[in-house]
Amino acid sequence: MKAEIITIGDEILIGQITDTNSKWIAEELNKIGVSVHQITSIQDEKQHILSSLKEAESRVDIIIMTGGLGPTKDDITKHTLAEYMNSEMEMNDEVVEHIRRMFAKANYPFSEVNRLQGLVPKKCEVLKNKIGTAPGMWFNKDGKIFVSLPGVPNEMKGLMLTGVLPKLQEQFDLPYIIHKTIMTYGMGESMVAARIEDWEDNLPEFIKLAYLPSYGKLRLRLSAKGTDKVLLENGLNNEIKKLDALINDIIVGFDESETIEVSLGKLLTDKKVSLSVAESCTGGYISQLLTSIPGSSAYFKGSIISYTRELKENYLNVNSKTIDEHTIVSKEVVEEMALGIQKKMKTDFAIATTGNAGPTKDETDKNVGTVFIGIATPEGVFSEEFFFGKPRSKVIQRASVKALEMLRKEILKNS
Repeated sequence: MKAEIITIGDEILIGQITDTNSKWIAEELNKIGVSVHQITSIQDEKQHILSSLKEAESRVDIIIMTGGLGPTKDDITKHTLAEYMNSEMEMNDEVVEHIRRMFAKANYPFSEVNRLQGLVPKKCEVLKNKIGTAPGMWFNKDGKIFVSLPGVPNEMKGLMLTGVLPKLQEQFDLPYIIHKTIMTYGMGESMVAARIEDWEDNLPEFIKLAYLPSYGKLRLRLSAKGTDKVLLENGLNNEIKKLDALINDIIVGFDESETIEVSLGKLLTDKKVSLSVAESCTGGYISQLLTSIPGSSAYFKGSIISYTRELKENYLNVNSKTIDEHTIVSKEVVEEMALGIQKKMKTDFAIATTGNAGPTKDETDKNVGTVFIGIATPEGVFSEEFFFGKPRSKVIQRASVKALEMLRKEILKNS
């Protein structure tokens, strides 16, 4: 069973708002076994809507539209749908009364414009919108399902959960679609693919693998589809065990929520050790990642953004001669920073960063994108040099994730 999602509204196409509706609808359809074949954003214009409906009908079984259902003249979706379905319009008294009650409760005047929202195509089944004024509409045309929903996210979600999804499950014999996500850090897509090539080539036909890379991490998504739920779950679990044996050194979790900061936080908590951070080029991003985790105060003691030479020298006790001889962006400086914050805050471990995030070289001779990351441990200190390229935001994000990854590996190595 395939579906297409069509979002209607010029505000999406000009970048005024972000289309979050499609993402949510796709996730919910996937949960009940409906595969989303295509997502389309179109203008709130009659001919564009008509042609999009015709194209969607030719390739999918279910078409779900959001947007264009308000009380104003530029919201033309339901009239266009009526034309497409060759249906007359009629006033739905239940919808009108619902709107009247809502306005009375909010002490708003009820006008003719508001009453016209009760006008719907005669061939549609009205989906009652309990929290808004625009009703949803369900059409069955030659075995194809068309659904029109308001663009307001909470109204759309309410109608999907109480009306659309249950009706789809009642009317169709849907397969199971199960996803499992493996979170990995510290290795690029091509290198991971090379390590797991044989395993991937021998996956069962009902299981598909997708590589989902982003800054510093790679998600491996396994998707199983079929009618036997037990077979799918057992198959996924068996394949994940095989995968774990191949790349256990870079796996940090088996869920979307298992980010590197979550994984590191659990490790620090389990080991009952503390952490402090001295950031220069990362500008507090490492600290932001760490403190985004509830309960991080149990292991994270604090940080300093030592952006200037003066702070590095006066607060972290970086030797001025070290900076003069090696420049601020150097192995020697980052290691002294790490030791300085570790001693200052009396923590077991410490992270430090210094680098050139760009866009210019400033007073250093290092290329833009060069970052040194230092890790202080109870036994000593070490550092690594990296080149993260451009732009500035990419350098900051990749350096921060790499720093957490380095610390995690170091703790695990000595466990």
